[in-house]
Amino acid sequence: MLIYEYKLDGSKAQFAAIEEAIRTTQFIRNTCLRLWMDARGISRNDLQRYCAVLARQFPFALSLNSQARQAAADRAWAAISRFYEHCKQKKPGKKGYPAVPARLSRCRGQADGL
Repeated sequence: MLIYEYKLDGSKAQFAAIEEAIRTTQFIRNTCLRLWMDARGISRNDLQRYCAVLARQFPFALSLNSQARQAAADRAWAAISRFYEHCKQKKPGKKGYPAVPARLSRCRGQADGL
């Protein structure tokens, strides 16, 4: 996992913009995971295309640039592929099924449309 640490000396508006971008990225990643859980045969390319659908449906997702939206979908696909790899290796114990927060299930009906 890639982690960046930084110190900022910004205004409240700048910090609010960073928090909004983080929440939007989490929303896109979790929505992609939910799509994979609900539908069969979802590929990495389908998740990339779904980012454009989300951007059209949700104005706050459109505020995030396309590269950041696709990076969120890539993170979701990394979790999915890691889950499949652990299943294939027959690792004992929990396989780490990609989880979606419960609060996203309320938004599930709004985010359909692939």
